[in-house]
Amino acid sequence: MLRNDLPQRRTLLLLCAFAAIGFLPAVFFYYVGEEAIFPISSLEMWLKGSWFRQVMYGGDLQHNPLFNWMIMAVSGIFGWTHVLEITRVLAISFTLGSAWALYRLAKALYGEGNFPLFAALCYLSLSDISLYHGWLAYVDPLFSFLVFSAMALLWISAERKSFPLLAASLAVLSLSFLAKAFTAYIFYAGAAFVLIFETSCRKFLFSPKSILAGAAAAGFPLLWLSLLPSSGQGNRMFAEILHKLELPGFSAYLGQLAGFPLEVLLRMSPLAFLVVYYLMRGSVTNPADRNFRFALAIGLVNLLPYWFSPHSGIRYIMPIYPFFALALSRMLWNTDRMRVVIRWIGGFLVLRFCCLLLLFPWYQSHYRGENYYVTAQEIVKIAGNQPLYISDVSSSGLSVAGYVDVLKLPGAPITFPPQQWNSGYVIAYTENPEVGTTFRKFKLGGDEMYLLCRGSACRQKDEK
Repeated sequence: MLRNDLPQRRTLLLLCAFAAIGFLPAVFFYYVGEEAIFPISSLEMWLKGSWFRQVMYGGDLQHNPLFNWMIMAVSGIFGWTHVLEITRVLAISFTLGSAWALYRLAKALYGEGNFPLFAALCYLSLSDISLYHGWLAYVDPLFSFLVFSAMALLWISAERKSFPLLAASLAVLSLSFLAKAFTAYIFYAGAAFVLIFETSCRKFLFSPKSILAGAAAAGFPLLWLSLLPSSGQGNRMFAEILHKLELPGFSAYLGQLAGFPLEVLLRMSPLAFLVVYYLMRGSVTNPADRNFRFALAIGLVNLLPYWFSPHSGIRYIMPIYPFFALALSRMLWNTDRMRVVIRWIGGFLVLRFCCLLLLFPWYQSHYRGENYYVTAQEIVKIAGNQPLYISDVSSSGLSVAGYVDVLKLPGAPITFPPQQWNSGYVIAYTENPEVGTTFRKFKLGGDEMYLLCRGSACRQKDEK
């Protein structure tokens, strides 16, 4: 039966454009959370000529540097004073890239028509993507784009029995490792595990040529780590994964098991709530096609490790958001209330735009955000020509340090204090007489920051 309530292409294009434009206010926010890590480390790497080691405060972070390379390339052109805005624009670009990759996957699976565009719109309408992690200047949007693209290419290569597409997926997988961590291979393995339940896909993926290509791609991390002799980065990356498996108290772990699925549903609102509502009302026609089952299965299989992991975070599952968006959009596409769905999505995008345009800037000006920049200005003014160091690795400390580094340009970024120093200042999270005398105290939202002094720098306070 033909339906006359399906959205027109023009409507979907306008909503997608509005969803993309809605990210623009976030470009100009002050630092949020631990966003300053990549701007700080990229600037230090650029000034020190450290292309392979991600350094921050003068120390080796032992993280992979692909995102840093991108930030350095763009900031070198447009200027390091705009490094935060540049990092945000890159993050948003990769979020939009994930929506485009989902559009291409849905088009390959379902052909022409308006559904692929609707699937991309649904991804951009996930609350976690549109309100927070889609614009935050973390590496996660890049990592998610690359991992999802690798899994999508794997799926299409298995469908079409295309070795060039498989090779492309493995190349993108290697880039995703270079962006963040070994977990890229776990996501990829989860997608392959689901696909091998299809006989035709299994034959292709288990062909000698495919196995050989997969083995070669699996060796890329070893090749990369061999370029970093005695860095200990491989051990640190494995240790980080193992740390997330350490069991906390029983009640805490029980809370994780019970709360994580609810958080996932919340972060995928309003779409997830609409699907639940229509399922309860019996308004959804079961989308029993195999593509829907594969998308949902890939999402769920890759969700399980993070659900049962004692230490997890919602942003770690961002690479599988597009698969859930595909499954949710397919279910909504099969409801008899599509006009209502489109109104809900449009209304949510308007509310989200108002939040980013008005509510979040108010929060930053009244509680946490603008005070980072003001504090950085005061510290740079106080320090003058005296040496300035930092020991504060909290989110507040990182945010202030990000602004201090830019304000000090073309001077060197601030670092941890050396073992021996006679005079200067240290930005610290707590008072510490062994490091220095408390010179100033700053209130940053719910946090406190201390400027400690030593030697002749302390006399400035007495003179004032």
